Amino acid sequence: MSDPNPVPRFPAGALFDLDGTLLDSAPDMLATVNRMLATRGRPPLALSDIRPVVSRGARAMASVAFPELDADDVVALVPEFLAVYAEELGRHSLPFDGVESMLAALEAAGTRWGIVTNKPEYLAARILPQLGWQDRCAVLVGGDTLAERKPHPLPLLHAADAIGIGPEACVYVGDDARDIIAARAAGMPSVVALWGYRLGDDDPVAWQGDVMLDAPQALADASGWPQR
Repeated sequence: MSDPNPVPRFPAGALFDLDGTLLDSAPDMLATVNRMLATRGRPPLALSDIRPVVSRGARAMASVAFPELDADDVVALVPEFLAVYAEELGRHSLPFDGVESMLAALEAAGTRWGIVTNKPEYLAARILPQLGWQDRCAVLVGGDTLAERKPHPLPLLHAADAIGIGPEACVYVGDDARDIIAARAAGMPSVVALWGYRLGDDDPVAWQGDVMLDAPQALADASGWPQR
């Protein structure tokens, strides 16, 4: 007979999106697009202009900076964006408040944690030593690590396999619809990170994550995690 009042437990494995979930990287992204604008003699953007689309990648941010360009011209700016961003990487960004205490609580509970991001792997790998996470993060999967990227479930399944924990015993935490779609397709419980980046017309309720939380601090307690 199942326990009607089970004791909350941390998951065996916790996987996280990076930008907008663990890391407030919008200031780095803003510095990047403003350098690109400055070289063209154009005025800078404000953080509020770029912040909502950070989780959607370089093309989305380039589209905001250069709204007059068509899709092909925006794609052509991506290599420049990545090159400038590589120079700004970690210069302005910090973990969100509560992330460090959350990671410490996971580690104390014996949870293995890792990162699954759509950011190119070489850039994600460069940021880990700046944060002191290089020896703590059990797996890192970037957007170009595999043949597929989120919202495809392959990156999450690959990460779970790499840490030796079944997807059903892992939880994925992310701030974008693609994160929750990928988790559902992988058979992995999910947490919607409401503290992250999203557009004003996004409806996180419609993503149907298992848990929705306003701050990382909630995940420093086992009761904040989906219980299965």
